[in-house]
Amino acid sequence: MKVVFQRVKSASVTIDDKIYSSINQGALLLFGVEKHDKEEFIDFLANKILNLRVFDDKEGKMNLSVKDIGGEILVVSQFTLAANCKKGLRPSFDNAMEPKGANIFYEKFVSKLKNSGLSIQTGVFGADMKVALINDGPVTFILEKSEKNELD
Repeated sequence: MKVVFQRVKSASVTIDDKIYSSINQGALLLFGVEKHDKEEFIDFLANKILNLRVFDDKEGKMNLSVKDIGGEILVVSQFTLAANCKKGLRPSFDNAMEPKGANIFYEKFVSKLKNSGLSIQTGVFGADMKVALINDGPVTFILEKSEKNELD
C-alpha cells in the first residue's frame, strides 16, 4: 500500500469539468493498493498520516500534524502507484490490486481517516479526475506499508 502525502495550501478534484471536492490547508493523499496488501496496513497508514509532524510550528519547524492544525484531507485513489517501471519503457500494473478489492481498501482507508473528526474529502474511485493543488513548501512524502517493511 502506498500513499503520496502532499502538504497543501489547497487542493481540488474536478470531474467532467465540475469541481467535485476541495480542501484548504492540509494534505492531499494519493492512495494506491497492491495485490498482497493486507487490511491491517490501513490502520498503520491512517495513523501515520494523521500524526505525521510535517506542518510548521511557531518557530517554523515541522513539529505539528494535520490533526494538530485542524487541517483538511483530500484522498484520491491512484492505482498507478502500484506500477513497476523497472523493465522496459511501459509501466507494468501486474502488482496492482484488482479494482473491486482496491475500492474496498480505499473506502476503509477513507472511513478510518473520517474517524479522526477532520474534514475528509475524496475523489471518485476509478473516475477520470483532474487534481489541482498548491503544494506548501513543497513538502511531499511517500509512505509505504508492505510485507517488506512490516516492522515500521
